[in-house]
Amino acid sequence: MEWLCNAQLVLPDRIMPGCVLIDHASIIEIADQPAQNAVHIDLQGQYLAPGFVEIHSHGAGGADFMDGTPEAFRCAAESHLRHGVTTLFPTSVAADFESLRQFLLAFKQVKGPRMPGVHLEGPYINMEMRGAIDPRYIKDPDKGEYEALLALAGGDIKRWTIAPELPGALELGDALAERGILPSIGHTCANYRELERAFRHGYTHFTHLYSAMSTITRVNGFRITGAIESAFILEDATVEVIADGCHLPLELLRHVWRSKGADRVCLTGDAMRGAGTRARESILGPLRDGLPVIIEDGVAKLPSRDAFAGSVAMADRLLRTALAAGIPLPEALRMMSLTPARVMGMETAIGSIEAGKQADLVVFDAEINIRRVMKGGTWI
Repeated sequence: MEWLCNAQLVLPDRIMPGCVLIDHASIIEIADQPAQNAVHIDLQGQYLAPGFVEIHSHGAGGADFMDGTPEAFRCAAESHLRHGVTTLFPTSVAADFESLRQFLLAFKQVKGPRMPGVHLEGPYINMEMRGAIDPRYIKDPDKGEYEALLALAGGDIKRWTIAPELPGALELGDALAERGILPSIGHTCANYRELERAFRHGYTHFTHLYSAMSTITRVNGFRITGAIESAFILEDATVEVIADGCHLPLELLRHVWRSKGADRVCLTGDAMRGAGTRARESILGPLRDGLPVIIEDGVAKLPSRDAFAGSVAMADRLLRTALAAGIPLPEALRMMSLTPARVMGMETAIGSIEAGKQADLVVFDAEINIRRVMKGGTWI
């Protein structure tokens, strides 16, 4: 057993000085002072927080999960771990069936407590809101294809981003919800009426709010509510935001937090392979046929510079951005840990410093520089 002492504990609703007792892979006790029944580790007044939960990442450290190899998964996961991410959901991009098959097969060789499942982004999205997704692979839901992917995954798919206005998307939402998979709204032109209906078919989460989704339009003079506004109108919907300081200005990030609350907002990087590197050029998607991108101004862009191509932000940068937007640290941290854990159905095991939860912990200083990471009771 170990007492982690002399720490500023970041709890879901406050920061307090205290100590945490760890035994094997679990948090046993939170106390003001440590007892003498274990080794004492002095954290020298630094912050002790739950491990970060990243629910949307395409890669990092020079690797993309769509490279389709266990080595790529391990490389990207290790890079995220160094930035405090102890639970990661690798994310695909729209691709042909064989590439998605390789993605799923490679994941089966590395899955575990750090990577409990995957997130598929596309290929069933709206062409008009494709962003940096390769148009060659965008299509309407194909029942034969998605049933084959679900069978191959064998429970590994935990979330699937889809444009719910597409033909067959509501049926797909039902099929996913029946399997305990989260249907997520993204790359969509849907209006409020379509989304209100989709909500009843399991589509309760919005993928990277504001990015690649519809907003208010006018038809014959009448205003039609888009997906962005619908995310706020549907009060029980959860959202994620790319908090790299580039995809959303700080005032908009602050607006999302104030309007939805920290219990319904997740911070994500939507990071691509250039995250955690000093690369100036990179590839979005698989190395063999992915899209070339450039990295400048702290973000990945298409070479034409007319669209972003994912971020290069890691979790510690997301927290710093949230703080710069005026969000208090406990709430910013909640959006990086407990809320995404709840969205993915894992809040009883991870996401906060509580007795009985996994000992997934991060130590950082006042500037959110990561000093130590513990995963399952072991210092990494």
